[in-house]
Amino acid sequence: MTTPAATLAHCLRRLPFDEALAIADSALRSGVARSTLQRIADEARGPGALQMRRVAASASGEAANPFESALRAIALDVPGLAVSPQVTIREPDIVVRPDLVDVLLRIVAEADSFEWHGGRAQLSADARRYDLLAVNGWLVLRFSYEHVMTQPDFVRRVLVAAVALAERMREAGLIAPAAA
Repeated sequence: MTTPAATLAHCLRRLPFDEALAIADSALRSGVARSTLQRIADEARGPGALQMRRVAASASGEAANPFESALRAIALDVPGLAVSPQVTIREPDIVVRPDLVDVLLRIVAEADSFEWHGGRAQLSADARRYDLLAVNGWLVLRFSYEHVMTQPDFVRRVLVAAVALAERMREAGLIAPAAA
């Protein structure tokens, strides 16, 4: 049996980045202090130490679940994209906290599972939410569990294309950063 800190260090060092990020996010969500996570990463030496520091720097207790953490892990490797989890967006007729938000580019990335979005009421609420975000200048991207877990290259390509589109729109003066 190992201590929680030793288990966390092992996971951060040896798991793939997306899994390590999900573990670190979960640890923060469950009450592990950010300072503890940072100390574990700072004290790491040898193979995997760089990943441990990257995971610690990227971890967030705001991430709602491992699925969202996996989507964020992909997004973190997209040049020009700076997403944060669960940012509150306030627009006319809507106040929401999407899964991932890039405030500067006005991009929302949602990790949509059938469990939470598969019924008639959820579909209606989601359609309203996405329509109101869109008419307020947000680019809303929805990724299924299957996309994130089995098609990360597809997700990355879509995010790269979204960044390029948002940057062109910003340069043309069609969008301004949000006041999230």
